[in-house]
Amino acid sequence: MKKYIQFYLVVLFTATQLLFAQNLTAHYNVDDSKIGLAGYSPVSYIDLGLAQRGLKEFKSVHDGINYYFTNADQKAAFEKNPEKYLPAYGGFCAFGIAVGARFRVDPNKFLVSDGKLYLFLYDLEVDAQQLWLQGDEKDLRQKADANWKQLKAQS
Repeated sequence: MKKYIQFYLVVLFTATQLLFAQNLTAHYNVDDSKIGLAGYSPVSYIDLGLAQRGLKEFKSVHDGINYYFTNADQKAAFEKNPEKYLPAYGGFCAFGIAVGARFRVDPNKFLVSDGKLYLFLYDLEVDAQQLWLQGDEKDLRQKADANWKQLKAQS
């Protein structure tokens, strides 16, 4: 009987971990490494308006995602108020979310607007940041907000 209970607990634990991992990748733009913002500091984006790669010695974990910072002060600021620094739409491309899709981002293509960090896809064919800036930002943000609720609910 003890072996069955132990087996059941192991299966339950494993299933919970798998569901949690799937939920993370559905709500955050991360791969299996669970590194948020590709290692760039969320505090540098918001407070300095810069895309700066963080350092491994200044790491903080929030909601199962690893974030890196350029110094101890940034790490402390994030830990005090992580919601201030988290990217919009889980770090997926803001323009992509506005059109109902999750796109990867280039961490150097970003916009801080009304204190919120928006990231964008950039490749040889698409500069989503320019598409966002050429559009009606308020309208795009409203569409993205509505779509994000639906995209999160689907996962």
